[in-house]
Amino acid sequence: MTKQYIYGIDIGGSKIELAVFDATLKQLESWRVATPQNSYQDFLNALVGMILSADHKYQCHGAVGIGMPGIVNANQQVLSANVPHATGQNAAQDLAQLINRPVAIENDCRCFALSEARSSVGLQYTRVFGAILGTGAGGGLCIDGQLYKSAQGIAGEYGHYALSAVLQQKYQLPILKCGCGLTGCIESYIAGPGLARIYQHFASEVLTTFEIVEGLRKGDVICQQSFACYLDLIGSTFAAIIMAYDPEVIVVGGGMSLVDELMSKLEEAIVPYVFADIRVPKIVLAEFGDASGARGAAILAKEQVGALA
Repeated sequence: MTKQYIYGIDIGGSKIELAVFDATLKQLESWRVATPQNSYQDFLNALVGMILSADHKYQCHGAVGIGMPGIVNANQQVLSANVPHATGQNAAQDLAQLINRPVAIENDCRCFALSEARSSVGLQYTRVFGAILGTGAGGGLCIDGQLYKSAQGIAGEYGHYALSAVLQQKYQLPILKCGCGLTGCIESYIAGPGLARIYQHFASEVLTTFEIVEGLRKGDVICQQSFACYLDLIGSTFAAIIMAYDPEVIVVGGGMSLVDELMSKLEEAIVPYVFADIRVPKIVLAEFGDASGARGAAILAKEQVGALA
């Protein structure tokens, strides 16, 4: 019997990663290429090249799933600030025609959520919310191990909740324009680059997020002030997630999830922003880390289009 393979593709603004999985979802290998910036056709060609390369190596036509940044609406059309050439296009359909097989597609943060709902921790709960805190901020809800499907594919886009007016006034924060076209989205403040923006607001000088975390650990007063504001904003935002979706556990991934000072204090930071008798759900670190987006896309491919010989 011919072995079956599944390709999970995680697309970002700067890189595309293809991971190869066997039928049990064991990852065999992965590699990356730079995300083409010039045209939609170049973008499709890059995907085709990676897929055909995997086909050749594994002597198969692997099932394909894609995790795409931005919104994938009910018509499978993409709205992506990170990959602007794909906006308005049906990337899954166009790619399927080029590689002569069906393609599953979903928002990359929702792929992450699906992967973590199928992790050793996620499988212990009925309602799992996966939250990415990286270059951007987004997530998804899974119920009984399945992605919660909303009418327009926007459930879980917590990065585009509005900045709390209470916290904006408390810290006198600037109102920032978001890459999505809206103004005051919380993503501008709580995604990885947001900590640097907050520091610049307090210090009137520029440090990287990494430098701020290092300063925090060395006792720098402005770094501590900036991080306290950042943590307050995330606490408020995660409280809104809890009020909207009532998950039993929130799994956090992305670069900021690796900051111990954030993960150890996050549950406490949420408490002031929920009702007094509401239990804050368990906050845990993603089991599959950076690989979770591709793994979630592979799960979709396996379940929606099947592993093709």
